[in-house]
Amino acid sequence: MTKARYIRTSTLSQNEARQVAKQHADEKLFIDKISGAIHFSERPQAQELLKAVRSGEVNYISVSSIDRLGRSTLDVLQSIQAFTDAGVVLKVDNLGLESLIAGKENPTFKLIVSVLANISEMERATIRERQLEGIAEAKKRGTYKGREKGTTETSEEVLAKYSKVVTYLKRKSTHSYSEIAKLCDCSKNTVQKVKKVMEAA
Repeated sequence: MTKARYIRTSTLSQNEARQVAKQHADEKLFIDKISGAIHFSERPQAQELLKAVRSGEVNYISVSSIDRLGRSTLDVLQSIQAFTDAGVVLKVDNLGLESLIAGKENPTFKLIVSVLANISEMERATIRERQLEGIAEAKKRGTYKGREKGTTETSEEVLAKYSKVVTYLKRKSTHSYSEIAKLCDCSKNTVQKVKKVMEAA
């Protein structure tokens, strides 16, 4: 049985040591440093893992927790189904469960993963909703501080302020401006602005 471990951290600066610590000597590592908002099938190392699955090179995959596969319940379930269709076992460490037992779907695994993925997605939506409510309240009170009108930033200040955007733009990747905006927690317009500054520099 050829084993692999999929690891994902949300940012370039995050340390994957906690996930790597669970690695067994016979596992091949696939590590993505990318937001969970990006679909599993669109991540560089996830794509390599899927290729290995399709070619039969890998038939057992481990992840530290189910949220490493993605933030969207649909995305998580689609990824798991792709593994199942290929006859690949998915092991989730913190659950201590495997997706297949003797080649057949594990109903307990499927149920628990579906529930956890839904709860996780709902929690993120709630957090986002509270953030927007907080901003709206701050605007009503006149305490919300956005950028002051008429202020300008130098090219150096823009590049320094959005260094993470610069990193992604410099990479030879297929990420769209919208995807980079999600990864860097900024607007699409900001990404385009940084791109123009980089081209003019």
